[in-house]
Amino acid sequence: MSTSAKNTRIATITENDPHRATVVARDPQPPWEFYYSVTTTGVYCRPSRAARFPKPEKSGVNFNSPSYDDPGSLARDLQDQFPRANLTGGNASFERLAAKVAGFVDAPALGLDLPLDVRGTAFQPRVWQSLRKIPVGPTAGYMDIAKLIGSPKWVRAVAQACGANALAVAIPCHRVVRSHGTLSGYRWGVEPKRALLHKEAHA
Repeated sequence: MSTSAKNTRIATITENDPHRATVVARDPQPPWEFYYSVTTTGVYCRPSRAARFPKPEKSGVNFNSPSYDDPGSLARDLQDQFPRANLTGGNASFERLAAKVAGFVDAPALGLDLPLDVRGTAFQPRVWQSLRKIPVGPTAGYMDIAKLIGSPKWVRAVAQACGANALAVAIPCHRVVRSHGTLSGYRWGVEPKRALLHKEAHA
């Protein structure tokens, strides 16, 4: 791939990344924490910093997000979360659970009831439990969730709890959007989030 084609590809990816919209808006309280950088200078900035906007092909985002299509990346992320665990291949019981999750993704109206090992701060599980109450089809805003758990002023903390959720689909943080309806960040990428919401809207 030529340098020009590579730069065009990087610029397209960057411009479609919801993190860049946060940078352009100079959002002082983004729904997730990250830094952006300029590859030619090596300078890292917060999204609200009043610096010149770098060209899309010269900027990047520094955050940890496993790639939701690379099994190796997902396995490494799982090992990082549970460093003392011995990862082994799936057995028949695991395969049934995996099939249940896959079936739910294809047909959200079926619902999903799984035994979950939810670990987080004292606040995070409250948010995650409320997310599981959002029915298939509708979406909710961070303010809606904050009110639901009885902490209407903790909108930013709700957003951070959504970003900390490591259980895709089972805890449906993909159903939380910005107040004006646009898609916010998602641990596994904005396109999977868009696809999940589209499928659920037509379930």
